[in-house]
Amino acid sequence: MSQPLFTRTGALKVAMVAGEASGDLLAAHLMDALKARHENIEFAGIGGPRMEARGFHGVVPQEKLAVRGYAEVLRVLPELLRIRRRLRDQLKAERPDVFIGVDAPDFNMALEGALKAAGIPAIHYVSPSVWAWRPERVQRIGKLVNRVLCLFPMEPPLYQQAGVPVSYVGHPLASEIPLEPDMRAMREQLGLPRIGPIFTLMPGSRKSELHYMGPLFIEAAKRLLARYPDVTFLVPLATRATMDIFDRLLTKHRAWELPIRKLFGHAQMAMIASDAVLVTSGTATLEVALAKRPMVISYKLSTLTYWLVKRKIRLPYVGLPNILCGRFVVPELLQNDATPDKLAAEMVRLYEDTAARAEMVQAFTDLHLQLKQDTAALAANAVLLEAKCR
Repeated sequence: MSQPLFTRTGALKVAMVAGEASGDLLAAHLMDALKARHENIEFAGIGGPRMEARGFHGVVPQEKLAVRGYAEVLRVLPELLRIRRRLRDQLKAERPDVFIGVDAPDFNMALEGALKAAGIPAIHYVSPSVWAWRPERVQRIGKLVNRVLCLFPMEPPLYQQAGVPVSYVGHPLASEIPLEPDMRAMREQLGLPRIGPIFTLMPGSRKSELHYMGPLFIEAAKRLLARYPDVTFLVPLATRATMDIFDRLLTKHRAWELPIRKLFGHAQMAMIASDAVLVTSGTATLEVALAKRPMVISYKLSTLTYWLVKRKIRLPYVGLPNILCGRFVVPELLQNDATPDKLAAEMVRLYEDTAARAEMVQAFTDLHLQLKQDTAALAANAVLLEAKCR
């Protein structure tokens, strides 16, 4: 990080850190909205391919930050701390007009606190799940940041009660994805078969997730192929690294006979084109819900990480669609229940049970209407307010 982060004279300097694919998407939308409101603006920090395509100056590959789980983070903790320390020092030296930490709270919160203490406005975009576990974090977050941007309607009251500046901006995907996605048109666009079921497998955007979930999803796909010989599987993968990992898993599990079509990105297209989706718990589950596709949510962690997380969760579900709907709309198969047989059985049920599919789609439609806001514009206005620039 010896090179300057910002180079343009007189530009509004916006520093950002987005730690994974979902943050890259949010930040890219925000960058577009900020550019529409400010002629001379420069972005730098840590981001993903969507951000870089918009002129973002990334100093460290985003994948360095995309690690999940306590046990997994411990292996790379010294490197993560070194990256954060160097970025903190450089930002304090160059003094951007505003810093935006996009999700990744474990990495971003300490960075935001240091910058706020140095007089640099710090915004956290995407509230941590304080409604699900450790609600006492609200007070601490308020001390570390100047403002929180919330995606979900149940979040702002928690911050308002604690006197923390907060803005509800909705979720950008609710504006990006049509209320009634056209499955037939998407299948034609992707050149998919007209006959036979189409299932999308989404084993995760992080390399660590793929190592856990990839084998499960591949083995579940084998069972689905045995039941539906004319099935097609779509597997959208976010990066070249995750695509290489998935290829190695196919070889390891002797699964090259599976009728799989891999997509480099294009996850939304794959969702819309499919009859049902098998998805790893995370932001992608909300995207599937907004695409109005039946899904099965699964997740698996190391035994230690799962034990630690389970003790802290206050809700009976982990999938975002279930949390936002306040009930079990989507089946969740987690940890010991995440077996190939059970995953395949739930996918079969959703594909063949018309009533269950219709009920799920209706719940997703109601959720879509609730989340639809002009998210990027609202977020951009809040950022410019904190940067003291209108």
